Amino acid sequence: MKYRSIRYLFQILLLLLTVLGAQAQQVPPATTLEELQQRLAAHLRQPKFAAASWGVKVVSLDTGRVLFEETPRKFFSPASNSKLYTVALALDRCGGDYRIRTSLYAKTKPNRRGTLKGDLIVFGRGDPTINARLNSNDIHRALAPLVRAVTNAGIKRVTGDLVGDESFFRGPPFGSGWAWDDPQYYYGAPISALTINDNRIEITVKPGPQTNAPCRLIMQPPNGWLVLSNRTITVAKGGRRGISFYRPLDQHVVYVLGQLPLDDAGYVEDVTVPNPAGLFMAFFKEALARHGVRVSGKLRSVNWLDRETSPLDSGRWVEVGFVESLPLRDLAREVQKPSQNLYTDLLLAHVGAVRAAIPAQARETSEDAGIRELGRFLAEAGVRPGDVQFEEGSGLSRNNLTTPDATVALLQFMARHREANAYTNALPVAGVDGTLRNRMKNTAAVGNVRAKTGTLRWANALSGYVTSAAGERLVFSVMLNRYQSPDPDRSARTEIDAVAVMLAEFAGRTAIE
Repeated sequence: MKYRSIRYLFQILLLLLTVLGAQAQQVPPATTLEELQQRLAAHLRQPKFAAASWGVKVVSLDTGRVLFEETPRKFFSPASNSKLYTVALALDRCGGDYRIRTSLYAKTKPNRRGTLKGDLIVFGRGDPTINARLNSNDIHRALAPLVRAVTNAGIKRVTGDLVGDESFFRGPPFGSGWAWDDPQYYYGAPISALTINDNRIEITVKPGPQTNAPCRLIMQPPNGWLVLSNRTITVAKGGRRGISFYRPLDQHVVYVLGQLPLDDAGYVEDVTVPNPAGLFMAFFKEALARHGVRVSGKLRSVNWLDRETSPLDSGRWVEVGFVESLPLRDLAREVQKPSQNLYTDLLLAHVGAVRAAIPAQARETSEDAGIRELGRFLAEAGVRPGDVQFEEGSGLSRNNLTTPDATVALLQFMARHREANAYTNALPVAGVDGTLRNRMKNTAAVGNVRAKTGTLRWANALSGYVTSAAGERLVFSVMLNRYQSPDPDRSARTEIDAVAVMLAEFAGRTAIE
């Protein structure tokens, strides 16, 4: 018994010595600019990065001095750092108070009995917020304001069709440069001026009642828009889980394949939908029926190609009601915190459609117009011509290119912008929320670094703001492309985060140049 006690005390002592030794090996923060520069350079030039490309720029917002740079004018794939540009454009051109309007159009107002003769058109302009996620997971609650707009107009019955009009945006339902299979996944949801529930449906797969039985499939919200082809099987307890989904492009059938063990808690995934405007109208008709509004006609949807042959003559249609989105400053948060691709591309297309005044016969898409407006904005922001080559807004395109120099120039401009608070507050906070909630934990960066992440297979980026240990405000852009980590415990994200942590720990100050 005495021997066991001594052994136990020895193990405790060994553990304490190990902890103290690890603490002793921790490198104290840099206290001079030269020391910080040396440490950053040493990190970037490790042999393991020989085949990769680093781009870094760090500037003091307080003094304007460049603290560090590594190939700052080299092109990199920014991935979702592209959202920094699109959100800045939207806030600059529209303002933080701006709301996106969805209109109800009819040829006449309803008669005294509440009958609307003819069609009722729901005309979308890219509001992303009509979804269950923001409304207690209830799609009918999300549609309630639009239903109220109908009933407030005195409409009790529609004799014609219920028409979903997504023609405000010109162009295909996917961004330029997307991979062909991106629309298969939640992050590649189709772009539509009439968006519903983030243009995707949640599918839950649960094991069946016994082995060899098909798994149970549940759609949320329930709908008849998608058809599920169940190719799954339930296997014995402790078996391997393996579930996959496949929806052929532009088809409504989702093939669910694979297996779940009998004791599995279930698997959940979001599946994108074809023709979101059509799904919008299907949900909207259900919501109207719940409030006693009858529709005698059929459901239809029309896009920009349909309107080329059958234009919506504004002189013949009356706006009988409308709803508006959250303010743009809130949309910025919904984009940046979770890195929401669809919302970003909707904002770019909306700015393009509003600012460009595209003629009906023009072949320029709303996305093209948005990119052209982005070019004008970046020139005003002081970004060098040619330093940004984008073809879509979210960063899902592998063809988007920018430089750390351009990104830092944009961040500097937005730090002085009238919408600076909205822009900065929308960014993820290290160790706290959004895509940074699990990163840089237990470091000086927690609650300090506000930055946009970016991740594709061979592209990683982190750009934003940090306050040093000495209280100096810094702006930074860190991009790492074409890196394959030899260590499974140190990803490209970990290597990038190390740079941000060094900046947060920096105890020195820079002088005004």
